[in-house]
Order: sequence, then structure tokens, then C-alpha cells
Amino acid sequence: MRGEQWCYVHHPDLADRRAANSRRGGRRGGRGRPVSDIAAVKAQLQEMADKVLCGELDRADASVAGQLLNIKLRCLETERKVLETVELEERLAALEAMAPYERGDDRHGRYA
Repeated sequence: MRGEQWCYVHHPDLADRRAANSRRGGRRGGRGRPVSDIAAVKAQLQEMADKVLCGELDRADASVAGQLLNIKLRCLETERKVLETVELEERLAALEAMAPYERGDDRHGRYA
């Protein structure tokens, strides 16, 4: 941060903002969470395919179940996109909040 003694990570006046960002990140849990859901859907689809091929599961029942699992996959993808958008908005807001510090801008009553 231009004109400052500390960087963003060590600036004492920004401790509350850093803590809030950390809490948000912890609640979100990262992008890896949906992978287990996708793996479960893949396993279900493979199991259904195997059962259809050996005659244990009716093709019509498997078709309907496959359609429902496809809907679930689309929901997971939509959820991932929403979470990614929220994360990007938060990151953008943090960058915009830091901009006056980077420019040495004191229009907002901050550091020169």
C-alpha cells in the first residue's frame, strides 16, 4: 500500500476486514465440496447402467432415474456458478476497498 508503513496483511487498521474475509472463506468451504456430490451421481449412474445391462433394472425406470440425476447435476452446476459469482463479488469489493490505500487517496478520510 503506497505511502503506508504496512501491507494489507499486516496493517492494524484493517484487522477487522481481514477477519471478516477469513470467516466468509471458512463458511464457504472452498470449491471442492460439490465434487463428492458429482462422484455420487456418477456412481449411481454406473450402477444403474450395470443393472440395466444385466436385466436387474427396467430400462424405463433407469431412464427416469437418469433424467432426475441429470437435473441434480444441473442444480450442482448452478450452485457452483452462484458460489463462484459471490466469491468474485467479494474479492472485487475487497479490491475496490483497498484501491484508495493503493493510490494514496485520502478522499474517503483514509491515509494519504
